[in-house]
Amino acid sequence: MQKASIERKAEAVRELSDKLGRATTVVAFDYPGLTVEQFTKLRSQLREANCEITVYKNNITRRASVAAGYEGLADTFVGAKALAISYDDVVAPAKIVYDFAKDNKVVTIAAGIVEGKIADLNMLNELATLPSRETMLTMLAVGLLTPIKELAVGLNMISEQ
Repeated sequence: MQKASIERKAEAVRELSDKLGRATTVVAFDYPGLTVEQFTKLRSQLREANCEITVYKNNITRRASVAAGYEGLADTFVGAKALAISYDDVVAPAKIVYDFAKDNKVVTIAAGIVEGKIADLNMLNELATLPSRETMLTMLAVGLLTPIKELAVGLNMISEQ
């Protein structure tokens, strides 16, 4: 019976280690004090963004982070932690958890992984406060069109003289 338990735990470590290795972004955050309704709301927001949220025992999470090559992250797994994981969108899990934490003060971001590098709270907060993709594309378009607009205005002023 004890052997089966050890095998289940080893399988959980392998599974989580694989997830951490494949993920583009992982956000570890504290969630104690959230009601089931609030946690379900956060889970649905993450699912809409094609992210997953998992809760493992700290021992399993520590071992999986070491196995995946993120030894520095293992120290953050103290107390109740959940992991928001995304395999394709870099910004989504950080932005969703950050916005959710603004409304629910019991949620605090601890650390994470961004594109294979360990990220601290400051890096995750910067990532979460980035403008959306559409806003950034608009800013790029305005930046590219401004010199052309100024050239057109200048040529128009010359032609009027």
